[in-house]
Amino acid sequence: MTSQAADGPETVVASRRSKISREREQEFFDAVLEQIRECGYEAVTMDGVAASTRCSKSTLYRQWKTKPQFVVAALRSRRVSKFEGIDTGSLADDLREVARAAGRWSTGDTKLLQALGHAVNQDAELATALREALVHPEIAALSEILQRGVERGEISADQPALEYIPCQLFGVIRVRPVVEGEYADPDYLVRFVDAVVLPALGLT
Repeated sequence: MTSQAADGPETVVASRRSKISREREQEFFDAVLEQIRECGYEAVTMDGVAASTRCSKSTLYRQWKTKPQFVVAALRSRRVSKFEGIDTGSLADDLREVARAAGRWSTGDTKLLQALGHAVNQDAELATALREALVHPEIAALSEILQRGVERGEISADQPALEYIPCQLFGVIRVRPVVEGEYADPDYLVRFVDAVVLPALGLT
């Protein structure tokens, strides 16, 4: 009886101490991803994230046992498309809105991809989480936008350029920093859509 009474409260206290709010958890996730962008994956430590978020290192280790687990969780917390809600009623205007949305986040996400490059090649789970966070939601949302254009009769379902649109858009975002030394901002991407994507689809 004494043992049960002692174990019960201690277990409850430990459980309470291990819980953090969703908002606080997101602070940790934002901090680790920002440090990766700025310093590179290898330079980021649990100590550094703890210091920047004013928490104890033990708090982080209690939630995520290793840095890779922590980073994977942070990436997976972002699985929401930036293209969510885009539906202007016109495929051409939808794609221009996609370009504007992509341009607003392309700098941060491109830096993150670059910073995670080597680590992703070494860690399959990290690579999967990266695709789930930064690629799959956007491809799915873009595919829906294109499908609506087909359903409205703006383009035909057998339009040969359809399958290449995601690679066109995401490719230019990733490649421009390498080729021109600048990130693809909203203005650049809208011009790219008007000059390249829409003509490929037979739209203006």
